[in-house]
Amino acid sequence: MEDKRKAVGFGALFSVASVWFGSHAGGGFATGNQTTQYYVQYGWFAPLLALLAMAILACVIRESIIMYRNHGFTNYKEMFEEMWAPYCKLEILYEIYMFLIVFVGVAVSISGAATLFTNFGVPYGIAIIVVGAVLFLLTIFGSKLVARASTVMSIIILVCSFTIFIIGIITKGDTISTIFATKTIEGVNNNFGTGLWKAIIYAGYQSVCIPALCSCSNVLKKRSDATKAMVLAFIMNGVALALSAVMLMGWYGEFMAAEQLALPTLYVCNIIGNPVLYYCYSISLFLCFVSTGVTCTFGLIPRFENMKALSKIKSNKGKSGVISAVVIVISMILSLTGLVNLVKYGYAYCGYIAIVAITIPMLTIGHMKNKKFAKEHPDKEWD
Repeated sequence: MEDKRKAVGFGALFSVASVWFGSHAGGGFATGNQTTQYYVQYGWFAPLLALLAMAILACVIRESIIMYRNHGFTNYKEMFEEMWAPYCKLEILYEIYMFLIVFVGVAVSISGAATLFTNFGVPYGIAIIVVGAVLFLLTIFGSKLVARASTVMSIIILVCSFTIFIIGIITKGDTISTIFATKTIEGVNNNFGTGLWKAIIYAGYQSVCIPALCSCSNVLKKRSDATKAMVLAFIMNGVALALSAVMLMGWYGEFMAAEQLALPTLYVCNIIGNPVLYYCYSISLFLCFVSTGVTCTFGLIPRFENMKALSKIKSNKGKSGVISAVVIVISMILSLTGLVNLVKYGYAYCGYIAIVAITIPMLTIGHMKNKKFAKEHPDKEWD
């Protein structure tokens, strides 16, 4: 009975894995933009590099969760101070990364939603203003509603995405078979070195989900549970990302010729010719963009609401409004550069910082400290 009490069931492992999956899938690879820019455009090995990136990220998150739970931390700041100890001030590297990824993430959300509107005849500039206003109102008055609806939105986008992936792969089955047989994609020069580097960058900027995963890891009881949860998460995220890459490889020539790099999966969905699927996907993708934008914006409010500059504002809602307005206005300005450029450059620079601040340190320093802790506390159970 004692062994059964300590055992963690599949449901608990799945709940942790799903947090990563929902964060990654929502407005991320479901658009096809990131998958194309970080994998497909570098060669036929795109699905393999996608799996490699998810494997790297799974290892980083595993070390993070173990360190977080070993010491009973309550926030990511404490965890990164422990990792960098005795040079605790280097934790600021992760803070810089988080601030940048939030602004870029909100800008991508605004730009992505605005790009969706342009498919229905709305000018891009006007769409940016409308989306920015919606994000502001939801951040102030509807953050709890968005949080409750985020799971449903993720499920809808996943069902639509996988349906498009499967139909898209079947439709372009001959083209995809030829690509793997000849090891060439029309219009693409194989460049494994650059593709590998881009996969590492992708794993880096996706580290934004680490705080959320550490926070929800309280259902795990020991180090082996963290390993099991990350193996499951790797399978979920790796398979989905690899499927996306395979499908987009088959359609690459078409959507590039049509200048639809911003939302290539939506383009494929439109060509497939299923109006119900097209509109369901469009609506759910828009909602996921909004959800991501609200979540990212709301995440910065606790960091700045106690600033002296806001001390004269007595209402918490008033403070939230000022912070939200600043974040959204800056992000709206960034969104003017376009979704393609934000993904290409904005996420890339965040990825560079993440490699130095998270990926390499957590896989080296973090791993060694976790290994030392395990040796000194062989029977340690997490509270």
